[in-house]
Amino acid sequence: MAEAAGNGGWPEPVVRVQALSESGAATIPDRYVRPETERPSSSSEANAVANINIPVVDMSSSPGTAAAAVAEACREWGFFQAVNHGVPAALLRRARGVWRGFFQQPMEVKQRYGNSPATYEGYGSRLGVDKGAILDWGDYYFLHVRPPHLLSPHKWPHLPPDLRETTTEYSEEVRRLCERLMAVMAVGLGVEEGRLQEAFGGGEGAGVCVRVNYYPRCPQPDLTLGLSSHSDPGGMTVLLVDDRVKGLQVRHAGAWVTVDPVPDAFIINVGDQIQVVTNALYRSVEHRVVVNAAEERLSIATFYNPRSDLPVAPLPELVSPERPPLYSPMTFDDYRLYIRRNGPRGKSQVDRLAAAAATIPNSTTTTQ
Repeated sequence: MAEAAGNGGWPEPVVRVQALSESGAATIPDRYVRPETERPSSSSEANAVANINIPVVDMSSSPGTAAAAVAEACREWGFFQAVNHGVPAALLRRARGVWRGFFQQPMEVKQRYGNSPATYEGYGSRLGVDKGAILDWGDYYFLHVRPPHLLSPHKWPHLPPDLRETTTEYSEEVRRLCERLMAVMAVGLGVEEGRLQEAFGGGEGAGVCVRVNYYPRCPQPDLTLGLSSHSDPGGMTVLLVDDRVKGLQVRHAGAWVTVDPVPDAFIINVGDQIQVVTNALYRSVEHRVVVNAAEERLSIATFYNPRSDLPVAPLPELVSPERPPLYSPMTFDDYRLYIRRNGPRGKSQVDRLAAAAATIPNSTTTTQ
C-alpha cells in the first residue's frame, strides 16, 4: 500500500511512453512486448481485408435513410463513420491542434497533471492496476465534462492558453451530436425516439468524458500495441482520429480491419451499455490501435455514458419470450470498475454480465 501511495496510487512507478520514444532507444522495454499471438505482425488476416472499410453514414440524409443506415452499421459492424455531422471542421482542427500543443509541452508541465487510478482524470500512461502487466505504447489525457459535479477545473491544463476554451466548445458540440445519434439509433430499432436517451438518464443525466490519446513513434511497432484489444465499456464513443496517420483496427468477421478515415468525419462506435440496453441488437465490437515507427499519432475520444448510478438493463420493448433478456441490471459505476482495475481485455466484462444473467432463472427486466 505504501508503494502504491508513493506512485500516485499506481502499483509501480509510471513511465511516460513519450519519454521512451524520445530517448532514441532502438528497442522497446519488455513491459511493452505483446505475446506473439497479439502482435500486429502475427495478424495476417489484417492484410487480407485491407480493402474493406467500416460503413459511412451521411447524417444530412433524410431521417429514415439515416436511421436505417445507422441501424445496419450498429448491427453488422458496431462502427461507422459519420459525415456531414454538423460539427464545424475548423473546430475539429483546433481541437487536434491544442492537444498536440499540450503533448509538446515540457515533461515537467505535463507531470503537474499526473493522474491516479481512482478516477483516471489527468495525464496518464497506463490502464489497470495489475503490477507487472503488459503495457500499451501510448500516453493519454482523461477529463470529465458532464455531469457538472464531476468537473475538476484543476485537472484541465492551462497550456496551450486556448486549450480549455477549445475543449469546452468541442465537447459541447459532440455532446449535442451524441443526443442526435441516440435518437437516430432508437428510430433504427423501431422504438420511440427518446427511449435510448431515457435509459441513459435523460439528456441531463448522461455522462460525457474526453480521452485524448497520444501514440509516440515506436522503434518496434510490430511487437506492441498503442491500445490493447477491447470494447468500450460506456454507451457510445465519438472518435476524432488523426488527420495524417492511420492506426485504428476493428474486429470484423474474425479479422482485423484497418480503418481508412474520411476527412472531417467522426468514427462512431457502440459501447457495452448500448449493447446491454438494446439486448444485443446493437453490439459493441473489439478494436485496437497499432503504432508507427515514423509518425506520432493523436486521437480524441468522447465517451457518452449512462447516468452512473442508474441500473442499465435491456429495454422491455426489446425483450420477448423468443428473445429473453441477455443481461442483468448493473449501474455504470459498478460496470466500469472492472476496466479501471484490469485495463482493456477484449469483451470480457460484457460477456461476464451475460453469463451472470444466464444463471438467473426466469430473468426479467424492469421499466426504466
